[in-house]
Amino acid sequence: MSQGIVENLINELMRLPGIGRKTAQRLCFFILSMPEEDARDIAKAIIELKEKARFCQVCFNIAEDDECEICRDKKRDSKKICVVEEPSNLAVIERTGYRGLYHVLLGALSPLDGITPERLKIGELIERVKDNNNNVEEVIIATNPNTKGEVTARYIGGILKPLGLRVTRIAYGLPIGGDIEFADEVTMAKAMEGRREL
Repeated sequence: MSQGIVENLINELMRLPGIGRKTAQRLCFFILSMPEEDARDIAKAIIELKEKARFCQVCFNIAEDDECEICRDKKRDSKKICVVEEPSNLAVIERTGYRGLYHVLLGALSPLDGITPERLKIGELIERVKDNNNNVEEVIIATNPNTKGEVTARYIGGILKPLGLRVTRIAYGLPIGGDIEFADEVTMAKAMEGRREL
């Protein structure tokens, strides 16, 4: 077998996020040892994803149709919208038992990187909330607890609060199972701010 073919796959795998050279090599040789049918199934799934996946026209989650499964589910609480940065964030929140709707921004504000409100789905969120037919009462902002996420949360909150909505931000602080002695000052300060009655 030509070393060029192996090297080509390694280089292509390294284009994926979080995949360095060693991981790409392991994946390459694992794929090489797989039955051909299994490798074809993986390749087919990737191509099918690229051909059929699109963004939901309502919330911008990943969908196969105009609306995603969550937006079509009439049993969900339509009075709550949880705002997240990326579609991948939904899976984590879904595991908590949250049964409201979502709105995916497709990023976070970062003026230094040229990511302004116009490049995100913030305008669509505002229109969605203003639509009286939606009866939205609460917007839960679940952007990442970092500088970009915090700037995004404050920006959205500043726009939505005058509309008379309840605008909340997910709490953050110390992780379950963590030790206080290893927490940095910012994390500890957020944990103190988010404290609640026992």
